[in-house]
Amino acid sequence: MQEHYYELTVKVSSHHSLFSDFLSDTLPVGFEETNDGFIIRSEDDLETIAWGLEQFREALQKALGVTIELEATQKKLQNNDWVQMYRDSIEPLAIEKFYIHPTWSEDNPDLINIVIDPALAFGTGHHPTTASVLKAISKYVKTGDSVLDVGCGSGILSLAAMKLGASVEACDTDEISVKNSLENAQLNNLEFDKIWEGSCSNLEKQYDVVVANIVADVLIFLANDLKKALKDDGILILSGILDKYEDKVLKSYSDCEIVEKIYQDEWVSLVVKKR
Repeated sequence: MQEHYYELTVKVSSHHSLFSDFLSDTLPVGFEETNDGFIIRSEDDLETIAWGLEQFREALQKALGVTIELEATQKKLQNNDWVQMYRDSIEPLAIEKFYIHPTWSEDNPDLINIVIDPALAFGTGHHPTTASVLKAISKYVKTGDSVLDVGCGSGILSLAAMKLGASVEACDTDEISVKNSLENAQLNNLEFDKIWEGSCSNLEKQYDVVVANIVADVLIFLANDLKKALKDDGILILSGILDKYEDKVLKSYSDCEIVEKIYQDEWVSLVVKKR
């Protein structure tokens, strides 16, 4: 173990999930999500990561036509087993029927337990978008349902549906996310019916429930594919939407009936079904 390690504290004013995706694709190590950003720890200097985040911010501003504030501060700290300190900072989380906890903490006997190791995956239920989808899954997914999880990430939403007795297929355009989903399924002694690296386009099968926790612009881009994958009486759960983009997303789903809106902080999740 080295004598020192580096800790990079990152704060972003908006588009938290896009920065999370960027870090997931870029970092060789895990990172901690906070309410307004991230904490990255490594025995290697993190200035290059800070530079990369700044370049990503500038590209995102140009692409979206918005202003995004980013603050990145690096500290060199004494190495007092920061891995254990990080583990101690991860609190189990109870959301409706589910209890999400890391591998090193105990099950809750009164709830449906989902084990997620933050060292392996970045979706732990603490982000408002993930939490609100877990609420929707708890309410709308039932035993025997067929579920499609689009942009599965850590697999936490797929696992929740499986725990309720659904058969689940999932996809993600990121190879690492598919790998993490499979690892987390194994941790929970669960199996996907099917999981693949790629999109949800050109699917022949239709599902009782389709879940997409991505970002507003991608939900708009995938609107036709997501609706096509849904059975006539099926439920579509959309998340990753900043509340200021709610109307923009709903325009692409105007042929659907709004079943429920779930607000948490500045985020909204939409539950809709075909008319």
